[in-house]
Amino acid sequence: MAERAVFFLSDQTGVTAEALGHGLITQFAGQDFRQVTLPFIDSEDKAREAVRTINAAGQRSSLKPVVFSTLVHPDLRAIVKESEGIHLDMFDAFLDLLSDELGEEPTYTSGGAHGMSDIDTYMRRIEATNFALANDDGGISRDYDAADVILVGVSRSGKTPTCLYLALQYGVYAANYPLTDEELENGSLPDVLVKQKHKLFGLTIAPQRLQQIRKERRPLGNYSSAQQVSFELREAEQIFRRYGIPHVDTTKFSIEEISSRILDSTGVERRVHV
Repeated sequence: MAERAVFFLSDQTGVTAEALGHGLITQFAGQDFRQVTLPFIDSEDKAREAVRTINAAGQRSSLKPVVFSTLVHPDLRAIVKESEGIHLDMFDAFLDLLSDELGEEPTYTSGGAHGMSDIDTYMRRIEATNFALANDDGGISRDYDAADVILVGVSRSGKTPTCLYLALQYGVYAANYPLTDEELENGSLPDVLVKQKHKLFGLTIAPQRLQQIRKERRPLGNYSSAQQVSFELREAEQIFRRYGIPHVDTTKFSIEEISSRILDSTGVERRVHV
C-alpha cells in the first residue's frame, strides 16, 4: 500500500493541528500515513515553502497529501490552499460560523491557545509541574495537603507520567506514592495516605505488560520476575478494594485517557484548559 503524507500546519507549535489530525486519521486503520508537522508558519515565505513541501510529497507518492491546518491569518491560509492536497482547515470550518453567532469579528491573533497570553494560567501549569516533581514516588516533600489527587500503585504502573500530564495539561496538583513491599505484605496503607484517602486514586496494569516494562529498566533480579510482578499487583488491588480506592487498569490506555478517567472519577477540576 502506498504511503500517504499527512501534514499538520500551524503558525505556532502545531499541537492543536496534531490533536485534530491524529484524532481523525486513527479512524482509518487500513491506511499507511507518514505524518509531518510544519510549525511556526508565520510569514508568506514560510507558507509558500510549506506549499512546495506538500506538493513534493504528493509527487513522490502519487497520492494527494492530507493537510490539517490551524493557520489563523487568512492570507497565509489562502497561500497554503494553493497546494495540491486535501485541506482540512479548522478556522475555515468554524471561525465564520462562530463569528456570525457571537456578532463579533475574530481578531486573527496567533498563539492564543498555547502561548503565554494568560500568564496566570501558564504559571499555574509550571507550579503544578514543580509540585508533581517534588512529590514524585513518595519523595521527601510529601505535601499531600496541597495535592488535588494522589496516585498510588506499584512501581512502573504509570504514576509519574500521569502526574506530569495532569500538571502540564490541566494545572492539577498531582502527587504519587509507590506501594512498598512492606505495605503490600501487610495489606495496609501508611497513615500519611489514610489521612488523605479521599484524594487517592489507584493505577494497576496487566502482569505481562508490567514485567515487560520492568525488564527494559532492570532486566536482572527479582524486580522484573513474573512471581514478584504478580504478587505486587495482586496485593495492590486488594489494598484498593480494602480502602475503597477507585482505580483503573492502565494497560491499554494512553496517558491522556488515564488522566481523563482520573478527573472524571474524582471530580478534580481542570484548573487550566490548553
